Amino acid sequence: MRRIAVPLLFGLLGVAILVSLGVWQMQRLAWKQAVLADIEARIAGEPGALPVRIEPERDKYASVAVAGTLTAPELHVLVGAKDLGAGYRLIQPLEIGERRIMVDRGFIPLVAKDSPRAQGPVRLIGNLHWPQEIDGYTPPPDTDNGIWFARDVPAMAAALGTEPVLLVVRRQEGRAPVGITPLPVGSAGISNDHLQYAITWFSLAFIWLAMTGYLLWRIQRPGRENDVRSET
Repeated sequence: MRRIAVPLLFGLLGVAILVSLGVWQMQRLAWKQAVLADIEARIAGEPGALPVRIEPERDKYASVAVAGTLTAPELHVLVGAKDLGAGYRLIQPLEIGERRIMVDRGFIPLVAKDSPRAQGPVRLIGNLHWPQEIDGYTPPPDTDNGIWFARDVPAMAAALGTEPVLLVVRRQEGRAPVGITPLPVGSAGISNDHLQYAITWFSLAFIWLAMTGYLLWRIQRPGRENDVRSET
């Protein structure tokens, strides 16, 4: 009995730890699903007016309808889009009365970067967004040519002289702009790997349990003492 006590205790402890990690990941999965559901509800919500006082934590993904005037200059954020290939996100200032914000109008092809685009009054529907796209590998923007490699809202706002507010356009009311394909906000890019992690931990717990059982069987199996003697 003593010779199986330590392997049994070690095995059960290992299984308990692995199962607890799997349960924790399932709890994280439920939390992440609730977060994603809230984001989807915000994105698809009834468009409201642009908040007078904007708070990024509160207003991120908020559905907004605005009427204003598109102005210059433009910024172009290098991007690759599914079924569209390489191109740019078109970022422009939008004047709304005395306010001036940025709008991400969508995708334009590489060859259309310097094409003339109509400015003037528009009514846009989209979502407020503060994307987290900057990391240690992101090159600095090519300010001479207006080319950026990620959407950095504060830096772009400083370059355009606007509020640090970005409206990602879902659609433009009236006549749709020619040559611009909206790239609306969505939750598809938000990672949710907790189920895979949970399956991994539970699988490891099963393997650990099976190995513990096999070890105990090896210790207790009939004839083991004779095997040991013959080996010596």
